[in-house]
Parts: sequence; C-alpha cells; structure tokens
Amino acid sequence: MIDIAIARTEAVMLAAGVLLMALNTISNVIGRFVFQSSLFFSEELNRILIVLITFAGISYAARHGRHIRMSAVYDALPAPARKILMVVISIITAILMFALCYYSVSYIVTLASRGRVLPSLQIPVWVIYLWAPVGFFMTGAQYALTAVKNLLDKDIYLSTSVLEGYDDTETEI
Repeated sequence: MIDIAIARTEAVMLAAGVLLMALNTISNVIGRFVFQSSLFFSEELNRILIVLITFAGISYAARHGRHIRMSAVYDALPAPARKILMVVISIITAILMFALCYYSVSYIVTLASRGRVLPSLQIPVWVIYLWAPVGFFMTGAQYALTAVKNLLDKDIYLSTSVLEGYDDTETEI
C-alpha cells in the first residue's frame, strides 16, 4: 500500500512537472516572438519545476532500479553475498536519504525565518525547496522497502519490483 502511494505520487509529480515546464517554456517563446513580451515569471517557474522534477526523479530512479551502481565487486560475489550486500546497501542508503530529509527540513526552516521572496512570483523562497525533503523521504522509503523485500524474498532485488541482472540488449547486424 505504501509502495503504491509513493509510485502514484512520483508519477503525478514528474508528469505535472514536465508538462508544466514544457507549457511554460512554449508560452514564453510564443510571447517573446509573437507578442514581443516574455512572461515575467517564466524563469522562476521553470526553476521551481526543475527542483520538483529532480527530487521526484531520485525516488523514481530508486523505484525502477535505475540508480547508479558500481558493480565490479558486487557482480564478482556469489549470490548469498550479493544478497547480504544489497540489504546493507539499501539500509545505508535509506538512512542517508532520511538524514538528508531531516537536514533539508532544517534548511527550509532557516530559509523561512529569513523571509526572502522570489522577485517575480512574490512567493517565499523556501516554498520551492519543499520538494527536497519530500523526494528524500520517498527515496528513503523506497530503499527501506527494497531492504525488506530482499530480506523476505529468496531472489535479489534492486528495488521492490526489479530483480537484479542485466538486460541483454546486444543486437546482431
């Protein structure tokens, strides 16, 4: 149930962020070249959306096993050792993501106390960084669920739904 809720949240955040960024950029280009007037808030809105997409994207990458792996040593290990290592990696990464979530909340509290606002949109600067703790928390939850999945299942999982292994993408010409 938690996994499904996180997946839907990621999908909405990423889809909305990319679509809004495209709409904003296209509208700004049309305004600039057709009406000789840019949207005054376009750059700030795209900055907000980039932060949203970045931090929703780290959770999405963890969910689909698309995170960066340095697997030279890992791949050389026998299956039982790989499983143990995957559990350890998942737990440590989850702890780090939850720690980053905590520190990002602390940073947002500090920003909020300063009272700065964005020049064009006149919204508080701290609002654009709200996505960071959300993304770190969802990523931490994803890695924690991956550790649990590896502890409960006989196979080795990179994420809750992705088994370890490499796709054979070689094609013969």
